[in-house]
Amino acid sequence: MLYIILSIVLVLSLGIFLFMQSPAFGRRPGKARKSTFSKLDNYKNGAFQNAEHTPPFAEGVTYTKVLRDFIFQKNPMKVPPSVLPSKKTDLHALRPDENVIVWFGHSSYFMQVDGKRILIDPVFSGNASPLPNTMRSFPGADIYTVNDMPEVDMLLLTHDHWDHLDHATVVALRPKVKHIYTGLGVGEHLEAWGFPTSMITERNWQEHIRVGEGFELITAPARHFSGRTFARNISLWLSFVLITPKRKIYIGGDSGYGTHFKNIGQKYGPFDLVILECGQYNPNWRYIHMLPDEVVPAAQDLNAKHLMIVHWAKFPLSFHNWNEPAIKVSAYAEEAQLPLVMPMIGGRVSLDDLNKSWDAWWLMPEVKS
Repeated sequence: MLYIILSIVLVLSLGIFLFMQSPAFGRRPGKARKSTFSKLDNYKNGAFQNAEHTPPFAEGVTYTKVLRDFIFQKNPMKVPPSVLPSKKTDLHALRPDENVIVWFGHSSYFMQVDGKRILIDPVFSGNASPLPNTMRSFPGADIYTVNDMPEVDMLLLTHDHWDHLDHATVVALRPKVKHIYTGLGVGEHLEAWGFPTSMITERNWQEHIRVGEGFELITAPARHFSGRTFARNISLWLSFVLITPKRKIYIGGDSGYGTHFKNIGQKYGPFDLVILECGQYNPNWRYIHMLPDEVVPAAQDLNAKHLMIVHWAKFPLSFHNWNEPAIKVSAYAEEAQLPLVMPMIGGRVSLDDLNKSWDAWWLMPEVKS
């Protein structure tokens, strides 16, 4: 019996090892990169560190509990009861002088702002996991493909998690992308996938990059983690401050609530638009993803004129109702009198008119919970 058990363990281990040789898993930073990282204040013991203490789980929560919850905690409303409503904006037909943002669900969106085209964390494969047919996108949330994307000046990647850095999408986008901006170490994945180093700019937090006349991109902290395999934090997670000739936009990426929001707001605010994650939260991992009652305070810390929430309405990565993030944050924003930008997936948002009202499409009869 012992030999049978050992054989099963060996076969499973070999299978996992071979599966993880897939190019989609990317590549760990090599010696040259790690040698550079070792000189940084936010890199210790072979891994990047958050600016403040950030345990993966809340106090008293174990990996076993989280795994057990994922297996046994059921909520049929994690997924919309029917196809999500959406719109299709022809991005190829946008006039050069239009300033718009188009959200593709979760944390993927496109911006054309003051003449530049920018794509953030695109995931068009319909999957947010390395395992086939797991973490599938909601019906109706995948109306856009790589073919719908025009040529983009800047591809921004906030970190290397599967729901933000999608191998199939990024590789297919390569002919359309002029340049990629991301955190330290993420370039190792991109180079393994065939991107030339000349096409990639990797930066630490608090670095300023001039990206055109009147344009500046600033890499800012976030409170999160990284990793496409069992190895955590071998690349850096970040947020972006985008300064254009006419406006300031904060691109939040994934982050738990922390002091970095106020620091960024004091240093670079006020912001015309702040884009923050909201969704896939749980008290078990509250330090790496904000809870609904923390999103509006984070926007206020950032000195936001308008707030747009992302990281919801596409993948079932937590246990809450699929539309709970929108319901709760919209109520908190109304109470705080903070203008909220809540477009339908694929809908065109004019960056020149963010004060418009939004239909509560997440409560429409066809998707009402």
